Amino acid sequence: MKTFLTIFKKEFTDTIRDRRTLFVMVIFPLLLFPILITVVTKIQSSQMRKAEEKVLRVGLITRGNAAGIRDMISRSGLRLVENIPQDSAEALLRRDSLDAIIAVAADFDREVAALKPGTVQVFFKTSDDYAIAKRRLTEIVKAYEKKLLADRLARLNLDQNFVDAIWIEEHDIASMKEMVGKTVGGFIPYLFVIFCFMGSMYPAIDLAAGEKERGTIETLLTAPVSRFQILLGKFGVVVLTGLLSAAISIVGLYLAVRTLSELPPDMMEALLGILDAKSIILVLSLLLPLTVFFAAFLLSLSFYAKSYKEAQSLISPLTIVVILPVAIGMIPGFELNSMTALIPVLNVSLATKEIIAGTIQPGLLAEVYLSLITLAAVSLYACTKWFEREETIFRGA
Repeated sequence: MKTFLTIFKKEFTDTIRDRRTLFVMVIFPLLLFPILITVVTKIQSSQMRKAEEKVLRVGLITRGNAAGIRDMISRSGLRLVENIPQDSAEALLRRDSLDAIIAVAADFDREVAALKPGTVQVFFKTSDDYAIAKRRLTEIVKAYEKKLLADRLARLNLDQNFVDAIWIEEHDIASMKEMVGKTVGGFIPYLFVIFCFMGSMYPAIDLAAGEKERGTIETLLTAPVSRFQILLGKFGVVVLTGLLSAAISIVGLYLAVRTLSELPPDMMEALLGILDAKSIILVLSLLLPLTVFFAAFLLSLSFYAKSYKEAQSLISPLTIVVILPVAIGMIPGFELNSMTALIPVLNVSLATKEIIAGTIQPGLLAEVYLSLITLAAVSLYACTKWFEREETIFRGA
């Protein structure tokens, strides 16, 4: 044990002296969430506010019908542009000459008078300003529809409830924590897993391929300690840096949530509830065996590489391989079940989402743990056997 701790201390000291590793392990995960969430929230709020306050240029084609709709649009503060040929409506929108166009059918008044529905077309571009133009104009048309309906019912001497055959009362039993957790729960494990991988990657490259390139691996191998103890010391540092990177990213997320002033109080409370001690401990406990797997696999590749550069070229593309199952976990419809609980990385993504939402099932969580611990044990055993081979350590020497 004393030998392991000595090697661990030596390797960890070498690791934290590397500025690049420190940046990836500490600075980047700590600052990413506050910067990302703050910037995106500020920009989105600013853009939506501008879109809401923008004076829309609305084209109106009435063909002598629906006089009331013109008055409603005028009172809403929109800029009206009339006498537009309908065949040029799409071209005007594409050139941004107009923000939207309302076209009333030629038989609108006649159909309404006959107690039939009249046709109103709304032309817009969804890609512009969060489809604010569509929403604002639709609200005006709906208000005009209510006015026509009220007039129609009054003429027929009918009560408003005549057209309301059913009252729908919606009762959503999902808590705010569940709703927020299901929404952001797919994105959060994506970052946690990436930080675990990146936090393990640079120390693994430096402690294996880096030492081979510097020529210090031979000196270490001649020390009166077993290769397993040497590997365990390096392995412990790689696992620690991966977990620290993920843990620091959780701290960054907490700081980001605390600094958000635009969120409603109930949503803020739900987000902070997601970051309670129980959820964080469960997420980190899932990341531990996953990080063990990452560490063993990355060290194996790094020991195989002849140089630091070759190790980077071997390991860097694996980021895509790690991202893919996490990204699949973000797709709606993918849930944690007895099958997905056995798929590495994907099971962590889905289980984290359930933990954050507070809907994790103990049986499935146990299956995820068993799968990850088995994978970690097998990968560590394989890495140990790989490290004991002379042709691996001295490849290309």
